[in-house]
Amino acid sequence: MSAEATNPASPGPVTTGPVLPTVPRRKARPRIDLRRLGRAALLGTTARDRLPDAIGHVAEAHRAHYPDADLEPLRRAYVLAESSHRGQMRKSGEPYITHPLAVTLILAELGAETTTLTASLLHDTVEDTDVTLDQVREEFGEEVRFLVDGVTKLEKVDYGAAAEPETFRKMLVATGNDVRVMSIKLADRLHNMRTLGVMRPEKQARIAKVTRDVLIPLAERLGVQALKTELEDLVFAILLPEEYEHTRELIVDNASRADDPLAEMADEMRTVLRDADIPAEVLIRPRHFVSVHRRSRKRGRLRGTDFGRLLVLVNEDADCYGVLGELHTCMTPVVSEFKDFIAVPKFNLYQSLHTAVAREDGQVAEVLIRTHQMHKVAEAGVVALGNPYAPPSEEQTVSSDGERADPTRPGWLSRLLDWQEAAPDPDTFWSTLREDLAQDREITVFRPDGGTLGLPEGATCVDAAYAQYGEDAHACIGARVNGRLATLSTVLKDGDTVQLLMGQDPASEPSREWLEHAHTAAARIAIQRWLATHPAAAEAQEEGPAPTLGSGEASSRSVGDGSSATSSEGVAPRTADRPTTGNAEAPRPAAANAVVDQPGASVRLAGCCTPVPPDEVIGFSVRGGAVTVHRVECAAVARMKSARRAEVGVRWGESTGCRVTLFAESFGRPHLLADLTEAMASEGAEIVSATVEPPSRQRVRHTYTVQLPDAAHLPALMRAMRNVPGVYDVSRDQTPGA
Repeated sequence: MSAEATNPASPGPVTTGPVLPTVPRRKARPRIDLRRLGRAALLGTTARDRLPDAIGHVAEAHRAHYPDADLEPLRRAYVLAESSHRGQMRKSGEPYITHPLAVTLILAELGAETTTLTASLLHDTVEDTDVTLDQVREEFGEEVRFLVDGVTKLEKVDYGAAAEPETFRKMLVATGNDVRVMSIKLADRLHNMRTLGVMRPEKQARIAKVTRDVLIPLAERLGVQALKTELEDLVFAILLPEEYEHTRELIVDNASRADDPLAEMADEMRTVLRDADIPAEVLIRPRHFVSVHRRSRKRGRLRGTDFGRLLVLVNEDADCYGVLGELHTCMTPVVSEFKDFIAVPKFNLYQSLHTAVAREDGQVAEVLIRTHQMHKVAEAGVVALGNPYAPPSEEQTVSSDGERADPTRPGWLSRLLDWQEAAPDPDTFWSTLREDLAQDREITVFRPDGGTLGLPEGATCVDAAYAQYGEDAHACIGARVNGRLATLSTVLKDGDTVQLLMGQDPASEPSREWLEHAHTAAARIAIQRWLATHPAAAEAQEEGPAPTLGSGEASSRSVGDGSSATSSEGVAPRTADRPTTGNAEAPRPAAANAVVDQPGASVRLAGCCTPVPPDEVIGFSVRGGAVTVHRVECAAVARMKSARRAEVGVRWGESTGCRVTLFAESFGRPHLLADLTEAMASEGAEIVSATVEPPSRQRVRHTYTVQLPDAAHLPALMRAMRNVPGVYDVSRDQTPGA
């Protein structure tokens, strides 16, 4: 992390105005002059059995969270780091050892455990000194070696321009195995950002942009709000100095006001909770600079309650809801502002109740209600989880398969690790990483088996398919969302239940159209990689008809000769007629199949409703002495009666053969028509004609007129058609009569 920085006390664009909000410090602990401590450590020797003075503040902060911690590894790590970095100076002229000391102190105050602090002291030794990873392993063990290796940069001499993205790729892979790697990196970047003033403006801007695009989203996803908010303010000061200065003036002006509405409301809350006998601590949480800036842009003129929020800390989860009830009863709640992140925690482990209360003058104060433990996790995120390698305690959750649920490997990180393997080059990885991290909210959707999928907000069924099945999602042909059929382009909402419909064809292929609806990096890269490795198929998709949003093109085969019959919007429906010999039209079923009470009359089964035994039917006399037979529910019956057509009694005779028209609704996929006709033939159906309409909203409609030797076979035929993958409905013809 070669820190090119200056003295924290040095003037620079970052440190103008009041000190930016940081992690709250205990009042009893004086502000630490790391440069003075670092130089003092270089001047004298330290007894081997005594903790060096320079890390006394680190030890104090560490013991506040871990009273029984063994400090010997910290002593040995400091001695190695100090001796290795001796003679190295930062660009500001201060001893280099002040940097690993500062990074370690940041982590100690957040509650990091001893192994993390040990690695933090050593995090630059392998990169900037002659210390090797083997030496680190021998002295401190495999865990510390892994953490140090995880945050060690790749050399530009070996990787050139790809060094930065490849370093982040390496770091993310290491984070997938141990999230403490990213904790050290975030603390390292925070100290470098605090001391960035000595560098050239263009380099400050470049580092600030990478921090904004990559490090801040990672801090948010890991739940380390204390680091994230300070990083946001430091980036704000560098990239938008005028807006930063204006926001600073707003904060200073508000602090100079005689009245403080937040303090008054806090006192009122303390009284309410004391009268309700609920032990609680009510604090005022000032908003950080970026938060105030966003609020001013959204609301214009700010009022006193816009500069902070009220935080209520209690001991038990149940007390959170007790506080909520008292506040909503005794004060004026703004019900639309209520959110329950205790029952449904955020993807970054955050838990809290959010509400708002209003004063008589119209000012509204936001209120956060949480336990002390929730507050610790809200501030420190994964850092507060301790050592992920430690054996599970009784309180830790256990998954359904008996394994410990590991909160240090959240779903978003698993997805990121999956797609990064498929990124073909550093540029693709770098740009995709920034796009992925820009999606700062996650939703949870449920599978029919009770499992869940974590997806970014705005994700579609395409994304859900690749999240659940990986590259097997190429065979996805559709989905059901909350029990209703949906196309793969459907945008999912938090809490939706998604059933993905998979085809059986091993040759299934994704559609280029899917890229328009793929929101996650995993889906986009998987589709792009398939298209890149199958250029002929990709070119055919571009030149051929527009594909449906099923598994590949909505290809089908004609019934007669097996040739392709792919349909697309704007193309006339194709009709595949059964080949005949002699007559152009297939023979109709025998008229004796329907017996009418009109001797000598010819009988014709209506083509509009295709009646078959045992349908309830009715007959009407028409020109030429013929009788047409309709199903009683046919729309043509009402028109026949209004035209005063003579009704004729009809019953089914002994002949059971019939002709019927069926509609099949399906998602598009290759060879679907061939599979359908094969299923129909296996049930003894003779296809008279078949029509495949152009796809509409990624769905395909088929019309089949078939001859059955026995009407009793009709239910079995329809079941066989429904069982063909991709077919979701089969129905009888209900077309109104002519």
